Amino acid sequence: MMTYMVKFQIFCCLFQNAVIMTIGLAAMGICIGYIAYMRTKYENMGYYAAVNKDGEESFVPKKSKWH
Repeated sequence: MMTYMVKFQIFCCLFQNAVIMTIGLAAMGICIGYIAYMRTKYENMGYYAAVNKDGEESFVPKKSKWH
């Protein structure tokens, strides 16, 4: 009887974790997709990612016509 209870608890925990994990992976994928979309949007507008002296990344308009 005890093994049946343990197996049932393991099954319930795995099923619940799979649902939560799927929701989390979908949310993370949406966030990464949104960041990639915004990055390409700014790059197509003529901005590029520059690093400040403080180490922070910011988008700065392109000044050179070489690219």
